[in-house]
Amino acid sequence: MKPAKTLIASLIILCSLTLWGCSREQATTEHEPLVMVTQPSNALTEQKSYAGEVKARQQTDLAFRVSGQVMQRFAEVGDRIRVGQVLAQLDVKDAQLQLNAARAQLDSAQSAAKVAEQELTRFQQLLPMNAVSRSQYDAMQNQYQAALASLKQAQSNYAVSQNQTRYNQLIADKSGVITARNIEVGQVVAAGQAAYQLAMDGEREVWIGVPEQAISAFSIGQQAVISVWSKPEDKVAGYVREISPAADQSRTFRVKVALKGNHAEIQLGQSARVFFSAPQTHGLSVPLSSVSANAQQAYVWVVRSDSRVHKVQVTLGAYGRDSVPVLSGLQPEDYVVVGGVHLLRDQQKIRPIDRENRAVQLPRSQPVTGAKS
Repeated sequence: MKPAKTLIASLIILCSLTLWGCSREQATTEHEPLVMVTQPSNALTEQKSYAGEVKARQQTDLAFRVSGQVMQRFAEVGDRIRVGQVLAQLDVKDAQLQLNAARAQLDSAQSAAKVAEQELTRFQQLLPMNAVSRSQYDAMQNQYQAALASLKQAQSNYAVSQNQTRYNQLIADKSGVITARNIEVGQVVAAGQAAYQLAMDGEREVWIGVPEQAISAFSIGQQAVISVWSKPEDKVAGYVREISPAADQSRTFRVKVALKGNHAEIQLGQSARVFFSAPQTHGLSVPLSSVSANAQQAYVWVVRSDSRVHKVQVTLGAYGRDSVPVLSGLQPEDYVVVGGVHLLRDQQKIRPIDRENRAVQLPRSQPVTGAKS
């Protein structure tokens, strides 16, 4: 019995040692996770963006040159129109009556001028024979001149009436897209009253609002990058074309950013975002995902030469879109954890990798930087 008991005890001890060794190996593996690291960048570009709306660079109001009642309209908002296209028409009855009256006056003046010319010719023939007196001849000559003046006035009145008739049609003098319609059939409009608003074909621009505390950073000609919400991956170069000289009631300045080139695929009224970049001289910067905070004190995880992470307090500048400047606490040769900072603990050993999942060879010795929290 004793040999059997001894054998069983030995097996129990052997299994325990085996299990303890496996658990120890597993625990060691769990304490060395793969962690992405990077070195601080010394070239920081601050990028700010503003939401806006795509507008035509040139917009104009289309209006009738005469007053009248709208009888027909042939264009709606969103329609693309061409030069010479009829957009709307007024009631032409009154204009036609005026044209007929002017035509009658012109015919009468032409007849009167012809009769006066014939009489003057006859008096010219009778004057040498003393059949008419000199005063009679002068009177006939004055009558002829008056008939010619009346004829010219009738011709002018007729031309004006013709124009008035043509002005009853609203004809596009530019090509583009109708962005607003302000008339209805049956409505009486005044001369010069806007009937349509036309966004002319050509260059596009984006209107943005800039708060008063940021307007000093803008200047005419400043370069920008524009993307529309429907295709955020497509970037279009632009520049600041106009800055409003005064703020509106909300203390916002209107800034017009023109798009470079012809971009017919960008529709009017689309939402867009305009990006402005400016190089900064803060020194080092780290990704936003590297930064965490404890009791309002910012810190990052720095990997030492022994592959252990250390919590290092840092002083930060103004946050950018993807990165933040580090004013103090880091050195250019430090390796900083990029993401998952909330999963780490101080002095934890890791296996550092770069963005391509390649192992990072840490320097044998690194100076201690910053202050530990």
